[in-house]
Amino acid sequence: MNLLSSARERAHVEIPPYIPGGNECALFEMAWTRQLPLLLKGPTGCGKTRFVSHMAARLGLPLSTVSCHDDLAAADLTGRYLLKGGDTVWVDGPLTKSVRDGGICYLDEIVEARKDVAVVLHPLTDDRRILPLERTGENLVAPPGFMLVVSYNPGYQNLLKALKPSTKQRFVSIEFGFLPKAQEIAVVSAESGLDEARVAPLVELARRLRQLKDQDIEEGVSTRLLVYCAALVDSGMPVREAVKAAMIEPLTDDPDVKVALLEVASGVIA
Repeated sequence: MNLLSSARERAHVEIPPYIPGGNECALFEMAWTRQLPLLLKGPTGCGKTRFVSHMAARLGLPLSTVSCHDDLAAADLTGRYLLKGGDTVWVDGPLTKSVRDGGICYLDEIVEARKDVAVVLHPLTDDRRILPLERTGENLVAPPGFMLVVSYNPGYQNLLKALKPSTKQRFVSIEFGFLPKAQEIAVVSAESGLDEARVAPLVELARRLRQLKDQDIEEGVSTRLLVYCAALVDSGMPVREAVKAAMIEPLTDDPDVKVALLEVASGVIA
């Protein structure tokens, strides 16, 4: 029995819905079967995290998700000694626990973490597949059922927060974008409960606002925000109010830009 068959025969769990935009599901399965680390890149709210949750459930694998931030250091992932009941004991971090037990460790927005995190990941992302723990003197060898997945948004990169080529080239990569219009309508409708006919103009508005990225706004409307907006409309909120709350306000704090975005919305939303 191969790894894929074994994982699928584990305890049945509800699989989060996900509509593929290409061959990403097959690529994920191949990467996991061949023990290859995976890098997901794409704009905020385009479905990267949902995709990982979907694939973990589909493969029957435990999933540990870490949302990276400016203060996240290597020790937060590997573990540290803590005082418990008067004793000093070693406590595994989420990465170490995943390496010991198997499963998927997902580091979301990896470029937000401190630079020492990449140093820890390098031995795990080549043929060694080891996690050195200097504090305990261990060299943990990742089991066949362990997989490292990281993600980042290239649109937010700058000279201070960029994924180095030496790190990128250790991963198989999948680039995510927003779904084609018909597929995005279907996803937003399914997630929010709002019928597709009423979702369609919201998606059209989002697509127009995305064209303003890097002009008036830093980031376009995510599919996540579209779902929020549709959910508000489905709950009875007037469309214009829902659009302002879920699709305009989250994009900018600039009053003049808000006015301009609302004018775009007025041309699309009846």
